[in-house]
Amino acid sequence: MLMRLLTTLLRFVQYTSLKNNIDESHALGHAMKVLYYTHQNYLHELPNSPQIKGQETVMYSAAILHDMYDHKYNTKNVKPIQDVLQYQLKPYEIKAVEEIVHSMSYSKVKTTGFPELGKYQVAYHIVREADILASYDIDRAIIYDLYRSTGDIHHSYDNTMVFFENRVKNYHKHHLFMTDYGKKTGDELRIKSIDQFSSWKSIINTFDRYI
Repeated sequence: MLMRLLTTLLRFVQYTSLKNNIDESHALGHAMKVLYYTHQNYLHELPNSPQIKGQETVMYSAAILHDMYDHKYNTKNVKPIQDVLQYQLKPYEIKAVEEIVHSMSYSKVKTTGFPELGKYQVAYHIVREADILASYDIDRAIIYDLYRSTGDIHHSYDNTMVFFENRVKNYHKHHLFMTDYGKKTGDELRIKSIDQFSSWKSIINTFDRYI
């Protein structure tokens, strides 16, 4: 059932992104990256949190679907989560997916804090952390800015640098990682992002020499 559901949800994200003009930084590729981090964190966290055993379908569904219901995009024409999952998940599982999706964004957490989701609390943090781990990808942040603006690559690079300094760099400081995997992987990705910034600066400067 999980494999059939996986294909269904990935195709849903693919078609919904195209229909609603959701840029690639929040479309299928991002959904797959968040799913990857969710799965990795689940494997690491399972020995410490045995209650998440059997919650994989809830976590994976939330990881894949989360940005299809983001307020930044037009979600009026998107089928409700209930309709997407009604033939695959039990009602209480669908409710858990909805609660995770609608409370996991960075802006939501900064505004209202973490929700109380009972037995799905660890699952919530695993999915939420997977999403912020994906934001360490400098390429993705530049892509997002290029879609939102008409400026040149210098402008997008500078905006990404500000985004990183004001938000991403402070995830640990603001205690947004609750799991050991999130903390460790966040540190590793922070170091990698510095290399990405350096590479992009070199690329931009190289091209400018020929203009």
